[in-house]
Parts: sequence; C-alpha cells; structure tokens
Amino acid sequence: MLACDFFETVTVTGVHLFVLAVIEHARRRIRVLGATAHPTASWVVQAARNLVMDLEDAGSQARFLIRDRDGKFPDLFDTVLKDAGIEVVLSGSRCRE
Repeated sequence: MLACDFFETVTVTGVHLFVLAVIEHARRRIRVLGATAHPTASWVVQAARNLVMDLEDAGSQARFLIRDRDGKFPDLFDTVLKDAGIEVVLSGSRCRE
C-alpha cells in the first residue's frame, strides 16, 4: 500500500516549493518524487511514471495508492498507476486549511 501527497516548503532563499512524496507502508520507505515551484499536470504525470519505474526496479508489489482529491493530480496520474496495476483510492472530501 502506498500513500502520496504534496507538502509545501520554503527554501533558504525564500522560494516556495511543492514536494510530492510517497510512503510505501510495508517497507516504511518514503520516496520524494520531486519538488517544483509550479506542479503542472505534465510534471505530476511524469512523477507517476518515475514512481512506477522505481517500484518495478525495487520489486514492489504495491496494489493500492491512497491520495487526496487535490486538483494538482490530473486524471492521467491515476491512469499511469492503473496501467501498472495500482488502484488509486481517493481519501474523503477535500479539506481546506
């Protein structure tokens, strides 16, 4: 089982970055898929492709990925994972801070 989310950080120079991270629960391994100031749909989809390749290289048997309903995740993100045999499960309704 995997779970992913974005978190925001600020660099020493004051730049705000969005970091996309995935936790692999069985191995308690956190994978940082990347950081960007502007998470475009194509960037997020490429991160999904990279994740799939990393999981295959590691021999991971992940079947599910939990994510929230953040608008940063395009439909193609879910499709890339589905094509790799990973079912995307959405968390509850979207929450605002």
